[in-house]
Amino acid sequence: MAAPKKYPDELRERATRLAVAARQDPARRAGALQRIGEQLGINPETLRGWVKQAEIDAGQAPGVTTAEAQRIKALEAEVRELRRANEMADSTGQRNECCEMKQTLISGGIRCRASMVISVVSRSSSRSVS
Repeated sequence: MAAPKKYPDELRERATRLAVAARQDPARRAGALQRIGEQLGINPETLRGWVKQAEIDAGQAPGVTTAEAQRIKALEAEVRELRRANEMADSTGQRNECCEMKQTLISGGIRCRASMVISVVSRSSSRSVS
């Protein structure tokens, strides 16, 4: 479970906009994050991280964008779930039978024997998973 957010999204967006604008102006660049952080009650290092991520998302700096990070996180969760399912199938022996059937289907082309498919399905369904 993720920790609750310390700062509202609106404050984060506003602070990021102000900091990015201040950093683009050479006259206000020095100490911009410190100054804006103090004005809005945000730790300057937190603000620096937000600005850095905003620059990455805008394509102005190298790094992993927020969208890519979310996609990677979702894919990693899917891989964990598939590995867990494979472990369960391995423990019941169903995975090997399915792999053998798949290999026969691939090597034999469309001419797969229906009796073999029926026997594998019936053996798999007759087992109880505990």
